[in-house]
Amino acid sequence: MSVPIAIPKEYGYVVATTASTFFLSMWHAMRVGPFRKAAGIRYPQAYAENSDMANATGEKKHAMYLFNTAQRAHGNYMEHHAATVIAMLVAGVQYPIASSVMGVGWVLSRVVYAVGYTRKDKTDGSGRLIGSGFWLFELGLYGLTAWSGVKLLL
Repeated sequence: MSVPIAIPKEYGYVVATTASTFFLSMWHAMRVGPFRKAAGIRYPQAYAENSDMANATGEKKHAMYLFNTAQRAHGNYMEHHAATVIAMLVAGVQYPIASSVMGVGWVLSRVVYAVGYTRKDKTDGSGRLIGSGFWLFELGLYGLTAWSGVKLLL
């Protein structure tokens, strides 16, 4: 037995929020460039390696560290992006406003995470922790997606 699903008009918020994640991905990619240049790391090398950092001193070594944190923030974003967008789109069919609000919270938290990760005054990437609230929004979207599935089955 199939269950017809009527997509509410408010689903547009979900689509718009999803689109914002694509622009955030571009922002991450463009943000890494200046860190790469300052570190002197040439393409296609993805990170400043331990050997690069061992041979560097002072400002150059710190620039390499910041490049690595910018790359890691971008990589972490990409690791979470697909599942979060799918959850937002699926949960948004039944819960468009809640999904969009959680999606906006996720996007804003990801910006704070990336900026915090690359703070010059923080060590060991600890600045990223201020943006770790993205986990709550992400888990909320996963929960809404699971509940949407349960509701369809009942």
